[in-house]
Amino acid sequence: MTAAPTPPPLDLLVLAPRAVLPGSDEERSVRLRVNGGRICLLEDLAEGEPDEGRLPTAARTLRLAPDEVLLPGLVDTHVHVNEPGRTEWEGFASATRAAAAGGVTTLLDMPLNSVPSTVTLQALRLKQEVARDQVAVDVGFWGGAVPDHLDDLPALHEAGVFGFKCFLADSGVAEFPHLEPEVFADAMARTARLDALMIVHAEDADALERSAPPTGATLGYDDFLASRPTDAETLAVQLVLDQARRSGGRAHVLHLSAADALTQLRRARAEGVDVSVETCPHYLTLTAEDVPAGGTQFKCCPPIRESANRDRLWRGLEDGDIDMVVSDHSPSTADLKRLDTGDFGTAWGGIASVQLGLPAVWDEARRRGIPLARVVRWMATNPADRVGLATKGRLAVGADADLVVFAPEEAWDVDVTRLKHKNPVSAYADRHLVGRVRQTYLRGERVQDDRPPAGRLLERPR
Repeated sequence: MTAAPTPPPLDLLVLAPRAVLPGSDEERSVRLRVNGGRICLLEDLAEGEPDEGRLPTAARTLRLAPDEVLLPGLVDTHVHVNEPGRTEWEGFASATRAAAAGGVTTLLDMPLNSVPSTVTLQALRLKQEVARDQVAVDVGFWGGAVPDHLDDLPALHEAGVFGFKCFLADSGVAEFPHLEPEVFADAMARTARLDALMIVHAEDADALERSAPPTGATLGYDDFLASRPTDAETLAVQLVLDQARRSGGRAHVLHLSAADALTQLRRARAEGVDVSVETCPHYLTLTAEDVPAGGTQFKCCPPIRESANRDRLWRGLEDGDIDMVVSDHSPSTADLKRLDTGDFGTAWGGIASVQLGLPAVWDEARRRGIPLARVVRWMATNPADRVGLATKGRLAVGADADLVVFAPEEAWDVDVTRLKHKNPVSAYADRHLVGRVRQTYLRGERVQDDRPPAGRLLERPR
């Protein structure tokens, strides 16, 4: 009798006494098998580690320690890489290494602040060519919707961008102008015809103008906060909802800061409006009361608001009114943050956080008694689902073997000089956090600085 052929060895066998799986807040003990970069089998692991002779043959075996939890790689749909054109601010090599160090295995690059902005097919191709051999994680791209390039939307959509970003107020860079309300209505109608997702920086230009400080004034944080009032967000969100309803298009509200907008979002969704909402780690973990005098590293737009507002954002997450948490990693060179003058009026508005989102959000979630599985849902599964990446953001058979080994009880202090993004400025400097990423795997291969980058460029699933 001919012996049955010996099955080929697996690429990777993972033994995880604790793992976060889809659909449950409870951690499970699992054995996970990886071949060809994908999870090919996922089964419960009997209590205690099995005998070596009973394990399937694998080229490599990853055994998690008792204090570690296996997570899917995070999906960060809001990252400003800034290359080409402002590569001194960031770049694909540094941004993707920082992402991997923070457990992010898939990111989507915003169409600004690179030069040129991703508002034409030519600009997209240039960005893809620059990125191709540098990325340590998988990277996709958003297109931009600006007044003079609405006719370019179909070509960008056909080329595989994941949707289109627009501003309803000044973007902060001259080459990416905002859309006035009537132009936004036109843009929403166009993206609806394409069945493309329109993602919106929702602050109302008129409300900001009414609240603007005197020209040339040096602003402290209270002055800056008053210049970006909550009604600037609620008015803009209402415009987004009205146009999504009128056009039948799909919309997404970026970096929600003002919890006052949650009621109108909830009502619109109940009426069938196709709108999703994100918030960011800094709105969930920092407060206006935390910002020190001259602490311009905390400046972002919309702004970090008061602690009571933060509590309402957390309730919005738990109630399902907010879908996801993404970084809005928006770095710059240190001089642009005006740390020397502490002037919030002239400092660049953006927080570098792609490496810190998971530990920051988990640290706050655990204080509030929220399970790690929900953090994973907000930072991995839900972002992947909204942009159509069915093989990302989950530990499941057929999914990419994007894996994170996370130590949820490890305490550490943030040293900005050891972060992997390009410029050592962060609102999280010296912050004490609990929860640390120890290893990150992309399609079953560990991401390490001494190995060639193995990330791929992604297109929107057709």
